Formats: sequence, structure tokens, C-alpha cells
Amino acid sequence: MAAPPTPTPTVTVASSLDASPSIAARPSTVSLQEWQGWGTDSPIPTHVAEIVEEMVDLERESDTQMKFGGLGGKLKGDFKTQEDKKHRAKYKSLDDSEQKLHFFSARQIACRLLGSRGYLCQKCWLPLEDCMCSRVVPCNLWQQIRFWLYMHPKDFLRQNNTGKLLWQVFGINAAKLCLFGIAEHEEIMWNAFMHSGRNNVWCLYPNKSTPTKSVEDSFAGYISNNLLSEPHPTDAGETFNFILIDGTWSNSAAMFRRLKERADLVWGDDLPCISLATGASAMHKLRPQPSWDRTCTAGAAIGLLDELHLVSQFNSLRLDKQAEAVENSVDVLLASLTGRRLRMGRSITRRQRHHNDIC
Repeated sequence: MAAPPTPTPTVTVASSLDASPSIAARPSTVSLQEWQGWGTDSPIPTHVAEIVEEMVDLERESDTQMKFGGLGGKLKGDFKTQEDKKHRAKYKSLDDSEQKLHFFSARQIACRLLGSRGYLCQKCWLPLEDCMCSRVVPCNLWQQIRFWLYMHPKDFLRQNNTGKLLWQVFGINAAKLCLFGIAEHEEIMWNAFMHSGRNNVWCLYPNKSTPTKSVEDSFAGYISNNLLSEPHPTDAGETFNFILIDGTWSNSAAMFRRLKERADLVWGDDLPCISLATGASAMHKLRPQPSWDRTCTAGAAIGLLDELHLVSQFNSLRLDKQAEAVENSVDVLLASLTGRRLRMGRSITRRQRHHNDIC
């Protein structure tokens, strides 16, 4: 998914950058409005809410202020030492790998929520002074398509994440956020897949060890048996669901394995996969991929829409224009990140990779 963001100044769990409330006055919960402001229409995950409350309670009990900073907005200082000891003991006490994954994911997300309050714009995930929202032009996605951003917790709220652009452009109903290891999110996604049926679900995953089909091959037989002339289908079961794995290339293997295991449990069969002929996206200028056949998450969506547009039965749906809208948003993000780096006196090129990223 996304490369490490530009290091950020240390911030506290303040509700604004201008005033840091006392520990006693600091909110101990994440409201539904705050949670959904980050790009989802889901309820607040139970484990995330619990960990937020535990962290704020620990801050009050220890009289040590939470501070965040550096790559990924990590905890810093004395509070980090105390919280780290507590969370390691909790993790060790859990019985199985599924519980451990749920706890790991919830804690990652809770830390990012608290560390980003009053610092990042909720819509574009950039520092407030670099907000790019006014330059992103919304566009309606053909309503029979739904993207599922299956995002690793370590990429949640990352500034250079490109998956967020899909719901910025198309809206949260057309591009749904599903956080890896968050039970509520994964249930929402799989309930939608089961309603649509296996033949309406595809994963975009360019792994040479995984059998994949091209867009043309994936839809040739399907189109002959389904009417696509109806411009506004009303049956939710006819939605085309496309999963975009939004995590580092090293993390994506575990994410894909989890998808395959669930598909086998639900359908007793493999998860259908699509490979794209897409090349490098504009983000390669700032954040190169490990090879030229791999691209960022938004780039994968652009490639899919462009290739679907070339299928004769789809070429009247203006999918190429919808791809162009996402591509324009990638250019806006690239310009915003480049401008921030230049302003901070940082390099805008990378000669070597420390992480292999999808988005």
C-alpha cells in the first residue's frame, strides 16, 4: 500500500492545533461523527472504541500526556513506554491468532485516530495547512460498480495513501473502506459479497503465483449472459464488486490469504482475480513501486476503469472519464505532497526503496 509519509511534527491528542486541552478535559471517546468523518459510513468498531478509552484512562491515571510524532504518528515519550508495556501484556494474554489480529488492528487504528485529531484533514488525510479538498473534483461512478478498499491498519490515515482518493472522487457508497482485521468492517464487506454472489466479486491482485484473468477474459462470458443496457440497475445483487488491496506489498500477501480463506469458507472456491495491463501511475515520480508492472491503489482503479471502457458492452458508460477523474485527483495529491516536501526542505525523489508499496 503506501510508503511511509513525510515525518510530521509531534502533536498531542488535542482537538485543535491552537489549544491543547488538559488531560482531564480531553475526550475519552471517538464520536460516530468523528469516526465516519475519516471516510466510512460504518459504526465505530467496538475494539477501537475500547482501546481509545483505555488509552485516555491510562493518560489520566499516569498523569502523563499522550504525544505523537514521526513516521505514522507513533506514540512518543513516557506515555509510550507505559502504554507499550500494557498493550504487550494484553496481546500476550490473547488465546488465538484471530484475537491477536483484531487487537493489533484496533490498536493501530486507535493510535492513528488520536494522533491525527486537529492535525490532519479528515477528508484528504493531509495536514490541515496542506488540505487539497478544494482541488479534487467529484465524479459519479457508474452505479453498478463498487470498489472495496481493503486497507491495512498501518495505511489508515497515511498522508500519501491513494486509496482514499476513490471515495473523495466517487463518494463512500461507491468506494467502501474495509479495514483489515476489523471484524465489523470485514463482515459488512462479506455480507455484500454473499448478497452479490461469487460471480460478481473480483480481486485486483497482480501476483504471478495466483491464477488471474484479464479484464476482457473476466467479462466476455459474463456480458453475454447479462443485460448491461439498463443505465440504472436497481438490483443490488447485480453490483460488480472489485477488491483493491491497500497495503504494503509485504503486508498484501497476508491480506490476500485472508480473503482467499474467507472465499473458500463462503463459496468453497477460489476468489476470482483480475490482472491489469496498467503501467506506472503519476505517484511513481514521488514514490516508486518495486517494479513497473505494479502501481498505486488509485492507479489500479484507473487501469480497471480504462480497460473496462475498452470492452464493447461498456464503452457507452463513460468509464474512461471516470478513470480520468481519479487520475486528476492523483495529480492533485502528488502536487500537494511535493509542495509540502519542498516547503520542509526535503527531497522529492527517492533513489532506493525501504518499503515495497501498493498505494
